[in-house]
Amino acid sequence: MPSYVHRLATRDDLPVIVDIYNSTIASREVTADTEPITVQSREQWFADHTPERRPLWVIHAADDTGEHPEVLGWLSYSNFYGRPAYSGTAEVSIYIAEAARGKGIGRYCLELAIAFAPNVKVHTLLGFIFGHNAASLALFGKYGFEKWAHFPRVANLDGIERDLIILGKRVA
Repeated sequence: MPSYVHRLATRDDLPVIVDIYNSTIASREVTADTEPITVQSREQWFADHTPERRPLWVIHAADDTGEHPEVLGWLSYSNFYGRPAYSGTAEVSIYIAEAARGKGIGRYCLELAIAFAPNVKVHTLLGFIFGHNAASLALFGKYGFEKWAHFPRVANLDGIERDLIILGKRVA
């Protein structure tokens, strides 16, 4: 199995982060966005990801040591319900480039997210996953995430109502 490394994302990475995100929209399994987003629309989102509280990492192959290694995916922590009492809880997002899916990057990202959480004072991680996204539900389940909430038919994707599952794990 290939090995991976990560680094904090820079503003120069935002176009590839957006491209990877947009590559998941058509499947209707990963995001509730139904049309591609723009780099400009993600500027504030990017700025909200600070290394000391809510990092955003890009992932690349460990043997890709060139000046601009190919970004294969990204991982972020995002605020949950933006109130101070919830600062120890973060939503985990993992997005992987189409050609890199199924190669262990999701596992790498979840291991990183769990291990790093105490460094940014996060004790609880959440995953917001569509009920029909069996691969992501299984991956999070392998790492001990449990179903904490089930919102039936809250999303409408092309006329099909979809469930949202919130998985949670106490990590510290």
